[in-house]
Amino acid sequence: MRSLRHLLSLLPLTLAANLAHADDWPAPIKQIEAKGAKIIGKFDAPSGLTGYAAQYQNRGMALYLTADGKHVIAGNLYDAQGDDLSTAPLEKLVYAPMAKEVWAKMEKSSWIQDGDKNAPRIVYLFSDPNCPYCNMFWEQARPWVKAGKVQLRHIMVGIIREDSAAKSAALFAAKDPQKALEEHEAAGKSSKLQALPKIPADIEAKLDANMKLMDELELSATPAIFYLDDKGGLQQQQGAPSPDKLVKIMGPK
Repeated sequence: MRSLRHLLSLLPLTLAANLAHADDWPAPIKQIEAKGAKIIGKFDAPSGLTGYAAQYQNRGMALYLTADGKHVIAGNLYDAQGDDLSTAPLEKLVYAPMAKEVWAKMEKSSWIQDGDKNAPRIVYLFSDPNCPYCNMFWEQARPWVKAGKVQLRHIMVGIIREDSAAKSAALFAAKDPQKALEEHEAAGKSSKLQALPKIPADIEAKLDANMKLMDELELSATPAIFYLDDKGGLQQQQGAPSPDKLVKIMGPK
């Protein structure tokens, strides 16, 4: 499974503007910013240091300004017990806001509902109609979906075969997309889903936007599954999950 932090760091952090005040940064911090780092915010640090959370080269980075305000140290800070004092501030100021942004982007994407709209747990997945592992995950998820505990949201894309996009378009164009998706997945290899001979412009725009989001996240295969863990943190699973991982994604039966 790929690092979620790496995936999150690929998206622009729109909240940065609300947290950062570039004109107020000390000179050494401004110099780091001039080298390409995005300064997100400040945090408390020991021994007279002042901590700054930054995003640089697709990673969160901790900066520590010395007490005299003339020098800055970049990197993780450890205490006498070997605990990393940089992890919590970076999680709060950099990674948590990025996770919220990813979730918001998926909410705004074009997806097909699978399950009760009032289900307490939502799981997103990038799905291709020709993907056997997407079908496998669909089957794995049935006990939770049928029990009304989980709603899957299929962000439809077309990457596996030449007719994948046109088949996704057919699902979007169906009178009842949820029913059409269910019939397609339930049939498995026997599915009668026909690719649209010509994709309408509005549906093509939806598919293009879904592919753009997939590219932003540097995802190259389906299913790419996103869910919130018990602590509300965003997690990602690539491919159909193992039984123990499935429970983490879907929750208890």
